[in-house]
Amino acid sequence: MLTASVLLLLATLAGYTLMCAASPFGTCRKCRGLGGKVVLDRKGRPKKATPCRRCNGHGKRLRVGRRLHNHSRAIHQAGTR
Repeated sequence: MLTASVLLLLATLAGYTLMCAASPFGTCRKCRGLGGKVVLDRKGRPKKATPCRRCNGHGKRLRVGRRLHNHSRAIHQAGTR
């Protein structure tokens, strides 16, 4: 039972690692990839909104796994100079 759960955990971690390598950017959770909150005026028409503070209006954010990978690579490069 324990080995099966460990294998499942390792398979999940390997899948997430491959996803971070293939697609390092994910959709922003705050604006849902729109780049800002959709605001409607009093007539119900969409209005230009301020850009999302979390993704700076791009709609994409660097995944946590990719951020950890970049940070560890920078530490390794700084230590081997």
